[in-house]
Amino acid sequence: MLVVPVRLVRDVLTAAGRAVHRTALRALGRGLARLWRALIVRPPAWTWRTLVVTPLTWLWRQVPAPAGRGIGAAVVWLLRCLLVVPARWLWTYVLVPLGRGTARLLRGLGVALVWLGKALCVWPWVALWRHALTPVGRGIGAAVAWLVRYPVVVPARWLHRYVRGPLGRGATRLARGLGAVLGTLVRWTVLVPAGALWRYVPAPAARLPTAVLTVLVRETGAALGHCRRAAGILSRALGRLLGAALRWTLAAPLRRVYRGAHAGGPRDPGRPVAPGPAGAAHGARDGAADPAGGPAGPVRGTPRAAAGEGRGAPAGTGGFRDTYSR
Repeated sequence: MLVVPVRLVRDVLTAAGRAVHRTALRALGRGLARLWRALIVRPPAWTWRTLVVTPLTWLWRQVPAPAGRGIGAAVVWLLRCLLVVPARWLWTYVLVPLGRGTARLLRGLGVALVWLGKALCVWPWVALWRHALTPVGRGIGAAVAWLVRYPVVVPARWLHRYVRGPLGRGATRLARGLGAVLGTLVRWTVLVPAGALWRYVPAPAARLPTAVLTVLVRETGAALGHCRRAAGILSRALGRLLGAALRWTLAAPLRRVYRGAHAGGPRDPGRPVAPGPAGAAHGARDGAADPAGGPAGPVRGTPRAAAGEGRGAPAGTGGFRDTYSR
């Protein structure tokens, strides 16, 4: 009672406001804006540009700008003559030669200091190592090598070659022979009999339950497969039997009834009309098809029947229409 009228009034006012804004307020606003620019904004701007900006620009271009360029050129000339030229002369003729001479002096002093350091610290030690310590060390090394070689190395090499070597090779061959003999004895006395015993006694006994279980499982699986296939065959046969029974007891009679009730086309007057509303409908339709009370059907049947009678057709065989009527 309250919301619907208020909403309708609001929609009407909104539509009216939008129409007024599109048709009147927008054009009025544009006109007022143009009038404001023409009467209020543009005259002061034109006056300021004509009476203030243009004279000041001309005055700046004619008086301060040339004076400023002249003052700048004079200042640049004074700076160049008072600072740049003396500094360049001082750098070219004083500082550069002084720096080069100082660099050469320092380079020569460095070379002299390096030579003095080598003469005082490096060359004496090099001469001492080369001419004193190296020959002494070589002599001591040769003496120690001779003392180690002949009292120790030569006897040890002779002992290894003629005593330890033959003893080691003989012990190795003896150990190999004993190992071969023991291996042969253990193989033919223990391993071969144990292998034969395992192959011919426990292994067949262990494989027997497995073989029996395998046969039982295989045969059971085959029997279950046959049973499953037989059950499928029986189920398929039962299904076909039930389908045939339903088809012959329900589907076929219902189909015949449906076809007899909805079969189209004109009916023959000689056929009996079924009682009831369906028979009345068929009779009315046949009457409408043949108003003269004659047999219904195409007109082309009459010439064919006449031609048959003219050709001397036997009695009772008047043509396709008569045969269909009978």
